[in-house]
Amino acid sequence: MVRPGAPPEPMAGRWVLASGPSQCGMNFGGTPEAPEGTIAPEGGCPGNFYTSRKWTFEQDALVIRDHTGAALARLALAGPGRFEGKATAGGATVTLAR
Repeated sequence: MVRPGAPPEPMAGRWVLASGPSQCGMNFGGTPEAPEGTIAPEGGCPGNFYTSRKWTFEQDALVIRDHTGAALARLALAGPGRFEGKATAGGATVTLAR
């Protein structure tokens, strides 16, 4: 059973973030069921996602944050191994998938 505040699936590992025609790999760190962890972008990320450093799971949404703690995007679980949402700056559609 997933405890309150924990993501609906383990976040640790490599994910692909896409926005528009651009995409990049992101390595998520964190222990299983942890409500937050680190992000190490691989480079070439769309928009300002190259500044991604942390993820948090709050109010049923995955929030990607930059090096200052500012939210870059809010995403909701869209299926196994897939999150969808919007960038906080500009409202572009963002997907995160295994």
